[in-house]
Amino acid sequence: MMGSVLQLLISGIAMGYIYGLVGIEFTLVWNSTGLINFAHDKFIMLGAYVFAASFIVKMGVNPIIGVLATLIVMFLFGSAIAIGIFNPLRNMPDIFAVMGTVLLGRVISEAVRLIWGPTPFTLPTFLHGIIHIGNIVIATANIWIIVVSTILVIGLQIFFKTTKTGKAMRCVQHNKTAAALMGIDVTRNIIFTVGLSAMVCTLIGIMVIPLFTIDQTIGNMVGLKGFASGVIGGFGYLPGTIVGGMIIGIVENISTIIIPSIYKDAVAFVLMMSFLLIEPSGLLGHGKNQSR
Repeated sequence: MMGSVLQLLISGIAMGYIYGLVGIEFTLVWNSTGLINFAHDKFIMLGAYVFAASFIVKMGVNPIIGVLATLIVMFLFGSAIAIGIFNPLRNMPDIFAVMGTVLLGRVISEAVRLIWGPTPFTLPTFLHGIIHIGNIVIATANIWIIVVSTILVIGLQIFFKTTKTGKAMRCVQHNKTAAALMGIDVTRNIIFTVGLSAMVCTLIGIMVIPLFTIDQTIGNMVGLKGFASGVIGGFGYLPGTIVGGMIIGIVENISTIIIPSIYKDAVAFVLMMSFLLIEPSGLLGHGKNQSR
């Protein structure tokens, strides 16, 4: 029994990191543009397809080179999307921004279907295998997710607090007008931020490849739960999204001991609705952390 609980806990932490990273992508775009990227799940899906269908299956390159190449391609893609959609929409009524990102997601989905076809596929050799620790069996993919996500979260915190670009991004997040008056190029900052968020989505898409079938829905549930993690942890605050993701990942996995696993996906949304009713600002949201 204890071994099963530990296995569920480890896989819950891994999935919690995934949800938290989705929340970080939401937060990056929201803080820099004031918009919510409703196409984020399609960014995740596109990143998985670009990596799996192009660099690994068709071109047969080394997975590490494939990851780096995919991240660069998606950064450029995100930057182009920022120039064509996010920057023009940020000064328009909210309904235009919502429709713009929703339609963007549809365009990405149809483009993927036309380029790579509708047939799902897998990469059985990518991050495959299991690790035995006593009676505990841990999927290799979960270990990679925890390690890579931890490095990414720490790296982002260091980037935002120590680099000139990161500090400029924080200034834009706090007050775009004041940042512009102080000489910060807000438009260029938003382009870089959306490009960075596309890279985060891509990394999420690559890391979930061993866990799901690669198809046009690979990012759907992950994206929804990532939004829930932002609500629970405190929307707009990076550490809060990680905390929210951990809560969802661990609670939904442990809940399978009590409830049928078919209902596991509902746990995240029950938690989100509960927080919206009881603590709308989230655990670490507005007013709880003035330094964000």
